[in-house]
Amino acid sequence: MASAPPPSAARLYRPNRFVSLPAELDPDTFDTSPEKRRAEAERLAIRSRLKRQYLLQLNDPRPPAIIENPALIRWAHAKSHNVYPTFRPTPKTSFLGAAFALAPLLFWMLVLKADRDRKEKRIQEGKYKRPFSVFF
Repeated sequence: MASAPPPSAARLYRPNRFVSLPAELDPDTFDTSPEKRRAEAERLAIRSRLKRQYLLQLNDPRPPAIIENPALIRWAHAKSHNVYPTFRPTPKTSFLGAAFALAPLLFWMLVLKADRDRKEKRIQEGKYKRPFSVFF
């Protein structure tokens, strides 16, 4: 009677809580189902066809005016026309916008107003002599 083959190192390996699982022993990289392998092969075939088409256009002795890269076109479209998922106006973003846009303006307005009022009060009390200035 033949005994069962010994379990593989991947089956015996137990990851340490301080160290992540090495890529060689990750079941997602080698224990794939036939459907997953077939889907990966289809994606690889599509990528290789697109790459071949792009390289043919790129290395053509009589190139077209514009070489279109479908992935780049999709990325540019998503970047420019699909803004809502990347930013949503919420109370937090509204507060941050006000804090970074209006707060510095209000701060400097108050500082300059307080300085002007302080100078005006000292001038009225006679404790401040205005220097001659052509520009201010």
